Amino acid sequence: MTSRQAPLCGLAPHCLWLLGAVLLMDVSARPANHSSARERASSREENEILPPDHLNGVKLEMDGHLNRDFHQEVFLGKDTDGFEQDAEPRRSRRKLMAIFSKVDLNTDRRISAKEMQRWIMEKTAEHFQEAIAESRAHFRAVDPDGDGHVSWDEYKVKFLASKGHDEREVADKIKNKWDLNIDEETQEVLENLKDRWYQADNPPPDLLLTESEFLSFLHPEHSRGMLQFMVKEIIRDLDQDGDKKLSLSEFISLPMGTVENQQAQDVDDGWVRDRKREFEELIDANRDGIVTAAELEDYMDPMNEFSALNEAKQMIAVADENQNHCLEPEEVLKYSEFFTGSKLVDYARSVHEEF
Repeated sequence: MTSRQAPLCGLAPHCLWLLGAVLLMDVSARPANHSSARERASSREENEILPPDHLNGVKLEMDGHLNRDFHQEVFLGKDTDGFEQDAEPRRSRRKLMAIFSKVDLNTDRRISAKEMQRWIMEKTAEHFQEAIAESRAHFRAVDPDGDGHVSWDEYKVKFLASKGHDEREVADKIKNKWDLNIDEETQEVLENLKDRWYQADNPPPDLLLTESEFLSFLHPEHSRGMLQFMVKEIIRDLDQDGDKKLSLSEFISLPMGTVENQQAQDVDDGWVRDRKREFEELIDANRDGIVTAAELEDYMDPMNEFSALNEAKQMIAVADENQNHCLEPEEVLKYSEFFTGSKLVDYARSVHEEF
């Protein structure tokens, strides 16, 4: 497959095996991606050589759930300081209005869909560069001899060491082709990781990944081939009638679980509502009620300009109270929770303070 510089994203529910564990959730906690960014970062530090379960600026999580932080990620980029729940409100308002001014390229105090599209592409590119830097550091960690290539065996040693196995002992066993004596679950994770390793390995396959191939292994949004592989996986996992396409009912099917209380029912209702809107407004491009592999591939490409424009229009529609198809300072402040994750009070007065 051909690696490319513009990022693409392929995410599928089947990729749960990439996490190395089965997600066991109580009903009130569904959907599974309802973890905070801080929790995800902590988990990432512990398992940094695994492909991440969360990709910043990408619409879907690795488990197939919608990324609930997506709008903040493409509006704030890496500039999230100052919008914590305990942040000083006036400082947060000023920072939000400073971002508004950057998005408002023609300085008419309105953000158009085109301006928002440009901003989304810019913030997505920031996340892309961040992923490259992280992947480079992780590549060095699993390339002990520094020869610019990582073999599957080298990676397997580091992976098992991260799971608590003795690194030197594992290396000796692999070298001598002895039984690794690992549990069934870990063995299954390894087998699935090896499948992904093969997919990232550009032909002719040799099970040796270069730095760019390792980037595709960790971040499938960086490779057209990996994107297509993930599209096939997500369709395979959700396709109930075997037609290799997705209907609305297939896409919004609830994860396994039993609704036990009203709170859980509300979570389930939100899951269906959000996925239905995403399917109808963004993924199903020709509005025929069926999502093809090509449509899903376009949707999962974070640098697809058409998708970014549709996303920009949707983000504007959320806060566009005066229905002029633009965002104004008052609207951004009022709907600050949508754009930043933090609710800023006294938005009407604040806009006069900050401008």
